[in-house]
Amino acid sequence: MSALIILIGASLLAAIGFLAMFIWAVRNGQYEDTYTPSVRVLHDDIKPQLNSNLNDSKDK
Repeated sequence: MSALIILIGASLLAAIGFLAMFIWAVRNGQYEDTYTPSVRVLHDDIKPQLNSNLNDSKDK
């Protein structure tokens, strides 16, 4: 029975911790822009320096 009380206390502590982290994230604006990060990966270009490194490795 004492193990059950310890587990309930630990789970409540974990739940309060996650709630505090969620409130901190919302207050700091982590959820304000949910669209741009998902589209940003589609518009990334390959950097020119990376292309020159690839051409150098093919010549060898």
